[in-house]
This record gives sequence, structure tokens and C-alpha cells, in this order.
Amino acid sequence: MKNLQKPLKIGNVVLPSNIILAPMAGYTDLAFRQMCCEFGAGLVCTEMVSSKALSYKNKKTEDLLLSLPQTKPSAVQIFGHEPKIMAEAVQNPLLDKFDIIDINMGCPATKITKNGDGSALLKNFDLAKQIIKACVGATEKPITVKFRIGYNDGEDIATEFAKMCEEAGASAITVHGRTTKQGYSGKANYEAIKRVKEAVNIPVFANGDCKSKEDYFNIIRQTNADGVMIGRGALGCPEIFAELSAKEISSIDKFSQIKYHYETLLKFYSEKLVVMNMRAHLAYYLKGKYKNSQTLLNLLKCTTYADVLAILNDFFTQTPKI
Repeated sequence: MKNLQKPLKIGNVVLPSNIILAPMAGYTDLAFRQMCCEFGAGLVCTEMVSSKALSYKNKKTEDLLLSLPQTKPSAVQIFGHEPKIMAEAVQNPLLDKFDIIDINMGCPATKITKNGDGSALLKNFDLAKQIIKACVGATEKPITVKFRIGYNDGEDIATEFAKMCEEAGASAITVHGRTTKQGYSGKANYEAIKRVKEAVNIPVFANGDCKSKEDYFNIIRQTNADGVMIGRGALGCPEIFAELSAKEISSIDKFSQIKYHYETLLKFYSEKLVVMNMRAHLAYYLKGKYKNSQTLLNLLKCTTYADVLAILNDFFTQTPKI
């Protein structure tokens, strides 16, 4: 059984552990990435950014690439389907601060796949290979690829796709054990990830359904993967990385954690944008022992941070720390 704290090398980048944060649209903002990093994540990743939008110098896209200098090691995830534009994106100076560049070939969202991006590339091996080779040739940074086991229900093309990624020059791959059509329903197929691990020589990260230390050991046992990528299991609970890496931490003050999240973002973005974007995070922060539907409903109506803070203060004053 692999040590949870075992360093892992991807290209020329050494990760302090083999437990990493998944890129998640609308969630892996700069503050959340920093919290996960502090709790022991071996690598954190931005939400996916459009290679084409980067070429247009899109302000919203550039804002997604803001990062705290102490958040290391870190990756940026890009998506697109045009090799030339993807290669140009890799060379964009805004990506200089990141240690690893990941290519999204797994997003199942219709607005992404209908343009031939994300997991639509699972249906076009030749184009996917061209994209990877173009990106690898455009930078000395490690290029990694995240993809799903197939596009349609019951499909498993993961092993052949993984071999192609390795041949094209990818330094590591992450396999989400679901098909595009599954979205996030059903259970992850760890057998498919195991076959991928047996077929390639580059590091393989298993992704899907890791929400506890028990899940982590189960995934490693079933897949023999080099590491695990955690997505939804970290939302509202960045301390999961401390639990999985056996990092000692004091009791969690969830109120202080949420305040840090807001106040860090407020240093970079407008109050209106932060309050709006944090609504998605609040639904995860207020779960488990903190679950309170009325409090969440009141928070979702807030338009200022002062209002949010007042409600949270009242709520947590009556809720014991863990």
C-alpha cells in the first residue's frame, strides 16, 4: 500500500504527496486552492480555462488565473480542440506562474462537448494526440491530461486513450472512472483505471468518489494508481487533505475558514462577484453537522459581505467547533 505522504514526480516537478485537488469549474478559486495546499494537497489546479479565450485576452478568463504565490505546486487546466491555439495558450505568460499544465479531455458539460472540447475529444484520438504533442512541443513544463473512461454508456476506451497520451508525450494522466454520458451519476469504474495503470509507465491518478481516508485506500487497492485526485469530496472540506495525508491540525474553526475564503477573494475581486460566486461554496460548507437549510437560504439572499458575515456569526456562535 502506497504511503499517503509519498512524494511523486511529474516530469521535473516533485509533488509532496500523491493526493491532489481536481480542477472544478466555479469552485477551485485561488483562495480554495490555497486552503487545500495548506492542508496538505500534493498539487492544486485551477478551474479549466479556454485556450481560445486566452488568445482573445478575455478578462474573465485571465481573472481565473490569479493565484497566490505561496500556492505551490500548482497546475493550470486548459481546454480547446485546436492544436495551434492550445500550443499558443501553453506559451501565454499568464501561465508562467504554474508548475504543470493540464489538458481537459474529460469535461462532460454539453456547452463544452458541443464545440468539440472536453470529453468530445475521446471520440477523436488523432486530434487529441495532435493537441497533446503540440502542447508538449511548446513548453518545457510537464503536460498532463485528464479524461474519462469513455463517451457513451458502457464504453471503455480508457486504456487505448491512455497509451496514446503517453506516446504523445504526456507526463501523467488522471482518469475519471465514469463515461461522459454518466456525468457524475453512478459509481466510478475502478477496474477500468486499474487496466490503465497496467498499460502505461507514466503516473496515473484515479479520480471519482473519494470522500474519506477509507475511500482513498479502497481506490488505491483496487486501481494500484500512483495517486488520487479529489474533487467534490473536498468541497466545503479542504481539511480532507490533512486527514488523508495524516497531517496534524488543530480543531477546525469552520467560521474562520469561510471568512478566510471570502476575505482572500475580496482582495482580488469585486464584492458583488465574490458574494455571488461564494454561494456555491456555502452549500458545501453548511453540510453535515453544519447543515441548516434556513441559514443557507438566508445567506443565498445576501448581496453584501457584511450581511453574510452577520448571519454566519449568529449561526456559528450557536454551533460548537469541531
